Amino acid sequence: MTTVPVSIGARRAPDDGSSTAPHDGPLVDRHGRVHTDVRLSVTDRCNFRCAHCLPDDDVAFTPRADVLSFPELTRVATVLRDLGITTVRVTGGEPLIRAGVVDFVRSLAGLGFADLSLTTNASRLAALAPGLADAGLDRVNVSCDSLRPERFARIRRRGELSEVLAGMDAAEAAGLGPVKVNVVLLAGQNDDEVLDFARFARDTGRPVRFIEFMPLDAAGHWDRAQVVPGREVHRRIHATWPLEPVGDPADPAPATRYRFADGQGEIGLISSVTEPFCGTCNRLRITADGAVRNCLFSDDERSIRAVLRSGGSDAEVALAVRRAVWGKRAGHGIDDPTLLQPRATTATATATGDFHHPRRSMSAIGG
Repeated sequence: MTTVPVSIGARRAPDDGSSTAPHDGPLVDRHGRVHTDVRLSVTDRCNFRCAHCLPDDDVAFTPRADVLSFPELTRVATVLRDLGITTVRVTGGEPLIRAGVVDFVRSLAGLGFADLSLTTNASRLAALAPGLADAGLDRVNVSCDSLRPERFARIRRRGELSEVLAGMDAAEAAGLGPVKVNVVLLAGQNDDEVLDFARFARDTGRPVRFIEFMPLDAAGHWDRAQVVPGREVHRRIHATWPLEPVGDPADPAPATRYRFADGQGEIGLISSVTEPFCGTCNRLRITADGAVRNCLFSDDERSIRAVLRSGGSDAEVALAVRRAVWGKRAGHGIDDPTLLQPRATTATATATGDFHHPRRSMSAIGG
């Protein structure tokens, strides 16, 4: 994987150059990064309302007619495979609330990807884990932001911690391991559980990945003061249980991995805000409504739903993907001061909080 120097502040470009994208060869951007990983969203709907993702009510979800059908998603996945994508993660929203998702996983497994995983809140995982394993899913990532039932209820605003823990157990029993646990830390809300989650990783053998809070909440209330830096998480854990780095620093995976020095488990740090890893990024995303996104924080999108539903060929779908990837910027620009500035310089924009967060929340993009 090629590592490129990144100017994180350089968020905007006058021309994405997509018209010059190559028509063959690796799925590459202008900075030499070859893309082999896709996050494939099947829905933007979710049965939870996590504080760092969705408002508690009045959520405007994508009309069902605008969401890609499973045959359309399978066709897109086939094109992506032929473009060199080897790793697929099924995401949402909450993917397990969409009817037919097990059969969809079976269709993806039949395409021969090297790694096929799924991210879930685990609310339906206990019931579906055996079927998912039988369909060919390799593993699951489970989102869980607190190990304390009352706090879990406050952050998630739906569901029960007990069903999430039961879902993890069921996934392991079905062979969907290792079960990775994703924890979004919010300063003053759950960051006092860092050591609790580290102990959980040690006791269960489940890798726990601590994720910095990103400006992808639908309510647009993100504040940098709420971010708990990955280096601080490392400091706290290392002081109690010494840590050792795992793997290659140039690995394009988003998590920087550490094992406990005594060999009892592993953690990961996803420091998207404070220590961007854009230089080795090999990921793209397909939203549930069929847009190709080459970066979480960019509003640049290229619709492939329009190509699919206008009778376009697989070659035209592939070219749309190539052009989206070719237009990827060197860095996500989270340090660009315009990222969180008003979209307009009017008093109304400032008063209403119409800030330049990415227009889509994480649930709409597909994590």
